[in-house]
Amino acid sequence: MKLNITPAASNKIVSFIEQVEGMNEPYLRVAVQPGGCSGLRYQLYFDDKVDPRDYIEVIDKVSIRIDPMSTPYLDGASIDFVDTIEKQGFTIDNPNAQGGCSCGDSFN
Repeated sequence: MKLNITPAASNKIVSFIEQVEGMNEPYLRVAVQPGGCSGLRYQLYFDDKVDPRDYIEVIDKVSIRIDPMSTPYLDGASIDFVDTIEKQGFTIDNPNAQGGCSCGDSFN
């Protein structure tokens, strides 16, 4: 399992983690869940719950956890943060996605 994070995404995640309140040692959880037009959608959120089955990766100063069900979908994926006039937010370039919907929120 390999997950890549661009420097822009890493910097933004660190910035967000510094603002998280009420959590003991928050980390970024990346998950794939059923939903969206194409059947699957990404979930990125901060969490502090520990599950020993999680895949854990630390890139730069960012700790990331992925649940066992999501791991096969995210192997080789790359997380970036885009900040342009047209779009702002995290994007995931996933070589495992066979297609997606026109809104870009889900994949299959």
